[in-house]
Amino acid sequence: MRHFNSIAKQYKAVFLDSYGVLKNHKGLIEGVEDTISFLRDEGILLRVLTNDASRSQAQQAEVFADLGLTNIKKEEIITSGMLARQFLENKITEGKIGYLGTENSAEYILQSGLQKIPARDINLDDADDITAFVFLDDEGFDWNFDINTTVNFLRRKNVPVIVANTDKYYPVSKNDVAVATGGIAELVQNMLEKEFIEFGKPDSQMFMHAYEHLLEEEPDIHRYEILMVGDTLHTDILGGNKFGLKTMLVFSGNTRKENAELQISATGIIPDYICGSIVE
Repeated sequence: MRHFNSIAKQYKAVFLDSYGVLKNHKGLIEGVEDTISFLRDEGILLRVLTNDASRSQAQQAEVFADLGLTNIKKEEIITSGMLARQFLENKITEGKIGYLGTENSAEYILQSGLQKIPARDINLDDADDITAFVFLDDEGFDWNFDINTTVNFLRRKNVPVIVANTDKYYPVSKNDVAVATGGIAELVQNMLEKEFIEFGKPDSQMFMHAYEHLLEEEPDIHRYEILMVGDTLHTDILGGNKFGLKTMLVFSGNTRKENAELQISATGIIPDYICGSIVE
């Protein structure tokens, strides 16, 4: 495997996943600050693409700063929550919005001026005024009562359902993972045989948003001049490949080195490069 810096130098811009590339269950990955400084010194444009829908751009930047990564600007962070919020503001103009997640993520994403109602407060016999439902994050609710309420509400009423974070799981230790919002949403979607509106990688909308944002700085940049770096085949690498970017898989998050070859072979999702991390 080649060193990340030697590969990154070939590109005009680098898209970085957040969890598993910049940080993991232990906190900030040691040496990441130096890598970001290297990209800056080389004049390589940078964007952080994250499926975390629980925080705004400013809040994400604050989290990085608290961890010791102070050279990421809030404008360089693209979140799935941003895209879900834009959709809701444009499409859902009346009624209440039901949600599964924390109040913090609801306050950030559901700012359309409409009333918000958590799944635990939905009265299944009096829910005609709820006009949309959003899967926000994997905390802030009872996994038994609230998920059952969600399922039964969506069985009874046909409303747009938005998934603000498509990640199915995330690592909580070197060997273990926890179920994420996308995993819950996929379970409910399969049960009900319905199609939900999903935001975040691998959906092309996040990549398009980031690319259009780059064009404001560098009007002549082409997709093949951008490197997408991520730790998950089904989100980061698949999404980057579909959008026409060069892709790099790293082993500092979801994908383990000893299983990588088997996973790539089984899925057919092939990264252009493989590295241990962005500090190696």
